[in-house]
Amino acid sequence: MSRSAVLVLNQNYQPLNVCNVRRAISLLGREKAEILTATDRYLHSATSIFEEPSVIRLIYMVKRPFHQRRLSRKEVFIRDRYRCQYCNRQMRKLTLDHVLPRSRGGGHSWTNVVSACAECNHRKAGRTPKEARMSLLRTPKPPKPNPYSFVMHIVVKDAWRPYLPWAESIFGDSASLSGVAAGD
Repeated sequence: MSRSAVLVLNQNYQPLNVCNVRRAISLLGREKAEILTATDRYLHSATSIFEEPSVIRLIYMVKRPFHQRRLSRKEVFIRDRYRCQYCNRQMRKLTLDHVLPRSRGGGHSWTNVVSACAECNHRKAGRTPKEARMSLLRTPKPPKPNPYSFVMHIVVKDAWRPYLPWAESIFGDSASLSGVAAGD
């Protein structure tokens, strides 16, 4: 039961984290949080009975820095919407292309790596896009940080939906939003 997932909201109701019930009860016991939504289950200690929380809200404001996404093949493909940045074809079988080739001093960074189909990558070869007479759809840049990335790896509980209004657009229809979080 202590592994059940609990959504933690900041003082301003912005989602902060997902923690387990044991951590949530600890925050509640030290009066650092309040229960917004509880499940229909109860937790028993030697002297008390507690409602099992599903959503808690911190009493104080927590400033959380946004972390930049790590550069990986998958993240580059997501940033470029699975489209070749030279011919604009959308496909799942893509390669990474260094705009300024590494052999010519180009680094492996968000501003130098784009998605490319095998044909365009082969045609460009070790040249710059200008030398290969190819143009990029858009200038590569780092993606914006995602403050809700902590929710991406779990199934969102129905009780959390009022606090995650954007979840339906990210996770799809309401059927995929129901269920319990990983680890329940």
